[in-house]
Amino acid sequence: MQTTESLKRRMKSAGDLLSVVKTMKALAAVSIRQYQKAVDSLRDYNRTVEMGLQVVLKERMGATLQRKTSTMKRMGVIVFGSDQGLCGQLNEQISAFTLDYAKTAGIKKENRKVLSIGARVADYIEDAGQPIDELLTTPSSTAGITPLVQEIIMVIDEWHFHNNVDHFFLFYNKYVSGAIYHPHMVQLLPVNREWLKEIAKKKWDSKSLPIFRMDGDQIFSSLIREYLFVSLYRAFAESLASENASRLASMQNAEKNIEEQMQDLHVQFHRTRQMTITEELLDIVSGFEAMQEQAS
Repeated sequence: MQTTESLKRRMKSAGDLLSVVKTMKALAAVSIRQYQKAVDSLRDYNRTVEMGLQVVLKERMGATLQRKTSTMKRMGVIVFGSDQGLCGQLNEQISAFTLDYAKTAGIKKENRKVLSIGARVADYIEDAGQPIDELLTTPSSTAGITPLVQEIIMVIDEWHFHNNVDHFFLFYNKYVSGAIYHPHMVQLLPVNREWLKEIAKKKWDSKSLPIFRMDGDQIFSSLIREYLFVSLYRAFAESLASENASRLASMQNAEKNIEEQMQDLHVQFHRTRQMTITEELLDIVSGFEAMQEQAS
């Protein structure tokens, strides 16, 4: 049976742990809002890119959209996970989703190039037998996203021109609300032609289109680079929001379990203290009775 002192120590340890969990829960909630604001801020930027594409495509839609679609021979996989733990099954789910898609696409392991953002998700993918070609760490805030996006674009260029990778896909967890998220895939390159056709068919707001004097191919290429930036930045922000949503859920469960444990410890403590007091009273009564017997 535990003593009151040992129960006090356990109650103190549980209280300290509860404080840490509450702090982590608050930080996760703040981080979710931070990354959601980053996603929201991309909307105007993305709209500007789409308007630029709309102008170029309306001027030369045939030359841009009638190029033959290439068959996928080598696949570039960019998967977003986490470096830190305490985020539930986030890494396990996105790694399984990624590998299932690659298998369904019919591309053999030797014809895949994998870039992992986050060491935890890289471990799951490697455990499944898929080598990791590049590994990047996750940023700690929105300020660290842009340099990593630029680094990924450099990797894409290298794989495309030196390793003949012809298709690139993004795999990340997309944040929904609260602690809810789901795995998501985006074909980054080649750019989806149906999406380009939809943009080209949209009605322009004014009577006449803006005039551009630069070469159409050059403008189109520059706008596609901006599209890559927006897509990668969004993937980072959505993935980080999902990571913190999963961590928030884990901390909520941990908080509930610790509070229940503390209640049990309080009950045990009061029961043990009452038993100790009762035993002491019995000892006093027994001693008093023994003294009375000796006196008589």
